[in-house]
Amino acid sequence: MTAMTRRKALQSEDGGRIRQCALTRERLPAGELIRFCLDPAGAVVADLKNRLPGRGVWLTGTRECVSAAIKKGIFPRSLAANAKASATLAGEIEEMLERAALGRLSLAKKAGLVTAGFAKVADLVARGQAAFLIHAADAAAGGREKLARKAGPAMRPPVDCFNSAQLSLALGRSNVVHAALSNGGASDSFLSAVKRLEKYRNPEAAFATA
Repeated sequence: MTAMTRRKALQSEDGGRIRQCALTRERLPAGELIRFCLDPAGAVVADLKNRLPGRGVWLTGTRECVSAAIKKGIFPRSLAANAKASATLAGEIEEMLERAALGRLSLAKKAGLVTAGFAKVADLVARGQAAFLIHAADAAAGGREKLARKAGPAMRPPVDCFNSAQLSLALGRSNVVHAALSNGGASDSFLSAVKRLEKYRNPEAAFATA
């Protein structure tokens, strides 16, 4: 997907809204940025769903950008002179994005779109019914490689940003190491959340730019 195509897709998903990053001054689709506002105590909070009331400021959705905005005093200048941005804000946002993605994985499971367990995943891949794979970050290389050979080069990069404990909790079963998602709206929603998380961590990551 080219940068132009990706930007048009994001504009469509977010109603075509364009916002300006308060740090870089670049104008981007709202889906590529994070909105921030103040809570009643005057602390800066991330409004990931763009629903909180009050004046807001937008930043490109990367950890690097958020950290730089804190250091350069963007929030007091853009929101209020007494705006307080926690030194841990960038890390807190990453945790929020993780929880959001895992929550969408749980919804995909409830929709019947998640298959877990090596043998079941391998069978789904062999039947051509797997949209993409999930590997626990702590999965052994051997299992990953076997499933990759079955999937072939046409399948998009696997999701591997969560450990087994996180996947197990999200899917309500023990020792989840490998899983696959079938095509469906809930799977697309999970994929979008993962891409947002991966872009936040590293804009150049293969999964974030795929």
